[in-house]
Parts: sequence; C-alpha cells; structure tokens
Amino acid sequence: MDNIDILIQAPIFNVQLLLDGVLIGALFALAAYGMALVWGVMNIINIVQGEFVILGGFVAWSLFQVGVPPLLGIPAAAFALFILGYLLYKLVIFRLVDRDLFISLLATFGMSILLQQLMNEVFGADVQTVDTQLQSWFIFDGMVSVPQIKLLAFVLTLVIAVCLVVFMRKSRMGQAIRATAQNARAARILGIDTDKVYATTYGINAAVCGAAGALVVMSLTIHPFQGLAYTIRSFTIVVVAGLGNIAGVVASAFGLGVAEQYAGFVLGAEYQLAFVYLLLVVILMYRSFMLGRQRKYLK
Repeated sequence: MDNIDILIQAPIFNVQLLLDGVLIGALFALAAYGMALVWGVMNIINIVQGEFVILGGFVAWSLFQVGVPPLLGIPAAAFALFILGYLLYKLVIFRLVDRDLFISLLATFGMSILLQQLMNEVFGADVQTVDTQLQSWFIFDGMVSVPQIKLLAFVLTLVIAVCLVVFMRKSRMGQAIRATAQNARAARILGIDTDKVYATTYGINAAVCGAAGALVVMSLTIHPFQGLAYTIRSFTIVVVAGLGNIAGVVASAFGLGVAEQYAGFVLGAEYQLAFVYLLLVVILMYRSFMLGRQRKYLK
C-alpha cells in the first residue's frame, strides 16, 4: 500500500513506469511475433521460444567477450539462431506438423529443457549482461531517466518489425508463407514447397528471437534458466492479440510491459513474474468463459 500511495502522491513515478514498460514491451513484442508466426503457419505452440531469446543473448555476449562491438552482435545472433532454427526443423519440428497440438507442446518443452542444460554447461549459470557504455538521459528535472540502450533497443525492435512486415508482404517467400498459413493443402497443389516454407518460418522465428535476445542482454540481464519467462510472456501476448494481428501483438506487448512494471513496483520485484503467470491464467479463464457462452472452444 505504501508504494500505491507513492504513485498517487508523486505522479511522476507513473511516467517512469509507463516509459520503462513501453521500452521493455517492445522486446516482448519481437519474441511474441515469432511465436504468432509459427503458431499461425505451422499450428505449433513453440515452448522453446524463450530459450531462443536467451541463446541469442548468449551469442551476442560471447562475441562481445572477444571484442566484437555489441551492436554487431544483433545480426550475428539473428543469423546463428536462423541456422539453428532451420536445423531443428529438419531434425525434429517437421515431425510435429499436422500432428496433435499436445504433441508439439511436449516436443518443444523437451527441446527447451535440452537447450537450458546445454547453455548451462557451455556458458555457466551466472547472470550475464553486456555493457554498451551508453548513458541515460534525464527529463522532468532529473526525476525520470531514459536509458539510451533501452531507447535504442526500442528503435531497433521497430525497425526489425517493419522489415518483417515488408518481407511478408513483398517477397516471394513471404507470400508463400502467407499462402501456406491460409491453406497449406491448396498451397501444395499450386506448387509451393510447404516443407521449405515451414523450415524458413521456423528459422525466421528463431532469428527474431535471437535478435531480441541480443537486445535483452544489452538492456537487461540473462541466465540459462530464464527462458520460460519469455515463453510465458510471448504466449500471453499472442493469446490476447490473436494470430496474424501484428498491431495487436505490439499493443498487447506494450500493455504487458507496463502492467509488469507496475506489478513489480507495487508488489515487489520478486512477484513480478508471478504476476505475469497469474495474468495468463486469468486471460485463459476469461477467454474460455466467453467462448463457452458462444458454444465454441478455446483453440
């Protein structure tokens, strides 16, 4: 209650929380868009989503340790994760397409545990971050801080999102992905190699997560067992926004970022992730209730 009184008596703190929530929410949006892409095109709920984010962060962190500038770690992480995602599709994920959704949950959950343990063995269990040497701007007489790295991450996230939209609308592969998402059988009849489309889709998802992870390690911190939090965030955003709704994904991610910042300030940082899990449960119960009234079921 004391923290709520602070927000009422000193409204400037609301500005800081809103700003932090929007800047961090942009990173959530990037990972959530990748999950929505895989879910919408392949009908697979990718539980390993968060591990892709953390692995992308470790790729950027490893390159930074050998002298590579932090910003160059973003395309490097995206490329490395694209290759990994493509290979994982060829090895495992192709067996899950057109199978029961529960099987994809089990398979990708197993992959997430495997990646967690591999990252723990290779990179260690310590919390890591990348110091970009960027400072903070202060506004409102120094009462509100704007970290330059978070603002840069926000801008780069928007650039990546725009590039993805242009790719999906203008490129041949993007059009093939959209056609396959609408009707895979019809796409195969028209000569589209849907297996290649699925592999590319999963690779793009991993690449987007890799770029997001590189921005996360520069803006926040990472450790090998942090991936589940990003998976839950992505899933929550997609459930709220729906599949194929990019604007909805962005808006939901901003909303989740702001809500999480407020929860962390009011309840304490140790309850911040618990709030996200509780929010997901509430959203699922609400959607199930509303669909039940319409005599539908939650997909």
